[in-house]
Amino acid sequence: MPGYIGVDWTGGGWVAVAFDQTGFDHAAVFEEVGGLWHRYEEQAERVLVDVPTGLKESNGDRSCDVLARQVLGPRGTAVFTPPVREATRKRRYPAAKRASERTTDRSLSKRAFAHSEPIAAVDDLVRNVPEARTAFAESHPELCFRAFAGEPLQYPETTAGGYAERMRALTTFDTDAPPVVQRVAEAVGGTDTTVDDVLDAVALGYTARPGPGRLRSLPPDPPRDPKGLPMGMRYRATQPLEVAE
Repeated sequence: MPGYIGVDWTGGGWVAVAFDQTGFDHAAVFEEVGGLWHRYEEQAERVLVDVPTGLKESNGDRSCDVLARQVLGPRGTAVFTPPVREATRKRRYPAAKRASERTTDRSLSKRAFAHSEPIAAVDDLVRNVPEARTAFAESHPELCFRAFAGEPLQYPETTAGGYAERMRALTTFDTDAPPVVQRVAEAVGGTDTTVDDVLDAVALGYTARPGPGRLRSLPPDPPRDPKGLPMGMRYRATQPLEVAE
């Protein structure tokens, strides 16, 4: 049966929430994205991952990052500008910063550098494995929650108000979301996975699987990076999200 997987990078591993066409199937944690792909390559119809899958190599913002910040309103700060491709291959911040400054007109934030390793890992996978390139697509949990809620969220996910907002958004999308969240939390218990990671992975999984609304992209027709990878974020909604002026 086809699999639809939402994948959240936690800082120390990859949380995968898998759905099939009938509903939630299971959740698991993987140390490497290559191990995750090995687990799902035979059944993965769609894998939505919360790291960029299309990268700039020189000047200019990715339009999806700019549009996502506008759509998210108060939560726009959750979207960072990813490093250029060369910088993601550097293992030390000073070297990555120099690579960014040499190829762009800007520096590199430490926040963006902290995501270099998982970005490079996904980039290598989708560039070298045609089947993974077909299955993987970029999303962002905050964009998924925004689409489910029908309005911008107000609070960071690490706060009590943020948790309540996100649970309400998931329940608006699927009334069975609370027990799904509980089952995912139980499945990944004993790992370093946080409640925030669980909610994010569930939101990505719901977006990946067939369900209410359409799977859409921000922007609708994503441009491609120099390696031919689309630079767009996927979300699920009945109507396209309106970009604030």
